[in-house]
Amino acid sequence: MSELKIGLVQHACSADLEANIAKSIDGIRAAAAEGAELVVLQELHRGLYFCQREDVDEFDLAETIPGPSTQVFGELARELNLVIVTSLFEKRATGLYHNTAVVIERDGEIAGKYRKMHIPDDPGFYEKFYFTPGDLGFSPIKTSVGTLGVLVCWDQWFPEAARLMAMAGAEILIYPTAIGWFPGDDEAEKQRQRDAWVTIQRSHAVANGVPVVSVNRVGHEPDPEGGQGIDFWGHSFIAGPQGEFLARLEEPVEAVKVVAVDRERSENVRRIWPFLRDRRIDHYGDLTKLLRD
Repeated sequence: MSELKIGLVQHACSADLEANIAKSIDGIRAAAAEGAELVVLQELHRGLYFCQREDVDEFDLAETIPGPSTQVFGELARELNLVIVTSLFEKRATGLYHNTAVVIERDGEIAGKYRKMHIPDDPGFYEKFYFTPGDLGFSPIKTSVGTLGVLVCWDQWFPEAARLMAMAGAEILIYPTAIGWFPGDDEAEKQRQRDAWVTIQRSHAVANGVPVVSVNRVGHEPDPEGGQGIDFWGHSFIAGPQGEFLARLEEPVEAVKVVAVDRERSENVRRIWPFLRDRRIDHYGDLTKLLRD
């Protein structure tokens, strides 16, 4: 069958790691009850978004892969007979850490992982302090539900990442995310930020003729240094291969959404909009430069 039921699990996080994992598990179970065959969790769903400050103690949150979380979600994937995309703070070695998405197959085994390639460093998002840029490249992960082009948050702003995943055979682009605005921003600025976030990802669906799945966290998380903190805006969604909305969580609340995606539509869309055919790769060499003179 060409139809694939995909579940989105959007929730708030706290300092209680066990409670956060329980929310993710409950969300996966709820999605499975609605027939989901693939469930996507948000970025770093195990805890608070700790990158609001630079603090060496936060490295204690990191874990190995395989490790405790992959064990938990592996058992759940096997029990529910579905594929899970989870997002973890990976400890590869002391002093070497990654922001890593892990795809767990129906049998509970790790199908593959992706280490976040683009690492931001902005006020409230000090990720370069914690994460080494990924070294696995833009390689899709083959699963029983299709070939998944898994990327992470900041990667979603870069069309090159989406294109390379699609060129390597990704049938679906997936973005676990933790993005929000500062409470002090005015309403117009907040709207512009969120609209830009949605638009850029829908454009990846259009340009590559594949569905896009984006799952973001919700809720206010205070700044440990006493600043204004971050309001994570949620708005998780699935877009089809022409950028059309297939599912949207428009309210910034905890929610689970399951939607059926027709995988054959990508084949049909790519036939009428053959962007891959018409690319002028003989003139794209300058894309490997930071700037053209």
